Amino acid sequence: MTEQAAPRTHVVVVGGGYSGTLAANALRQRTDAVAITLVNPRPFFVERIRLHQLAADTGAAIADYDALLGDEIALVVDTVERIEAADRRLRLGSGAVVDYDYLIYAVGSTGAAPRAVPGADEFAHSVADLESAQRLRYALADIPLAMPVTVVGGGLTGIETASELGERGRPVTLVCGGILGPSLSDRGRRSVGKQLRKLGVNVLESGAVAEVRWDSVVLADGVVLPSAATVWTAGFAVPDLAARSGLSTDALGRLLTDETLTSVDDPRIVAAGDAAAPSGQPLRMSCQAASPLGAQAANTVLSRIAGTTPAAIDQAFAGQCISLGRAHATLQVARRDDTPINVAVGGRLAALVKEAVCKGTLWSIRREAAKPGTYLWYKGGRRLAQQPADEQVTTP
Repeated sequence: MTEQAAPRTHVVVVGGGYSGTLAANALRQRTDAVAITLVNPRPFFVERIRLHQLAADTGAAIADYDALLGDEIALVVDTVERIEAADRRLRLGSGAVVDYDYLIYAVGSTGAAPRAVPGADEFAHSVADLESAQRLRYALADIPLAMPVTVVGGGLTGIETASELGERGRPVTLVCGGILGPSLSDRGRRSVGKQLRKLGVNVLESGAVAEVRWDSVVLADGVVLPSAATVWTAGFAVPDLAARSGLSTDALGRLLTDETLTSVDDPRIVAAGDAAAPSGQPLRMSCQAASPLGAQAANTVLSRIAGTTPAAIDQAFAGQCISLGRAHATLQVARRDDTPINVAVGGRLAALVKEAVCKGTLWSIRREAAKPGTYLWYKGGRRLAQQPADEQVTTP
């Protein structure tokens, strides 16, 4: 009598970005016991860290899943309307239903809609997602190079977008609404500011936007900036899938989990990436955080399937890489807990490192697809963050 193999545990990953794709590949460590489905609204991978290049027409920002996903991972191109946790199933936008045994929630993040600023919804562009970046690219193609452009938001996305457009020869004003590069050290901020000036970008740190018009931006002090195109990069948001599915979230809608990335509501749901809030203390939005979280989410699921205790997350940051056009960049060094130290390197060498990081991010996903379980990440930061302050290591 032939003994039948036990049915494989079905793990569904929602979201095919940096975190979700890495998680799906990492799950292949147990293809004998696990069947994997990835649900994503697009049939290709979006390199979000290159969307400012796409908008400026200096590069592409998509990759083929055929080169990124390992064998036997089923790709379902659809949106998820609701997670029905009690029944362990997903309701998709097409009307289809997908059942799961475990779910990895990796829906990522996007830009916050600037509804409080009159005209912003109607007239401002975004680079937070593929479709928005493509619309901006088309809009810029119809605008003469000499026409002024305004970028709102002094964070890393705003800096990279303003730099990319400035390097193309466009007159750009960067309205920070506060300090330039608030996540940077003083030295990092000086490095970024110096290159922005070389590119002709006018940086307004004290300006705040009161209104966006089709041809201008009005500041809080009444100054009107002519603007043929306005790009809004300020703010952070996550899809509301968890909240509308009745799962516990933080104030921004990130799924609340414990330190193993397991939902506080359901041990069958594990989160990763920008949409996860472990112990209510989410990591900084970045692919530097997303990919390791994807690997650790997969490990949590595999541990639960094996009946072992999942490990608490343990990862660290090394710093921040900020592109300043194609020829320059700034590397901001940080402690493992992501606190910046007053060390930064700028110039062409930094640009080469930044490009290597971007390419290496996809390379690591491909490698995990080819050799599941080999992905490595920098550790120590999250563990240190949970220790009392006097026990934390303070060296970078």
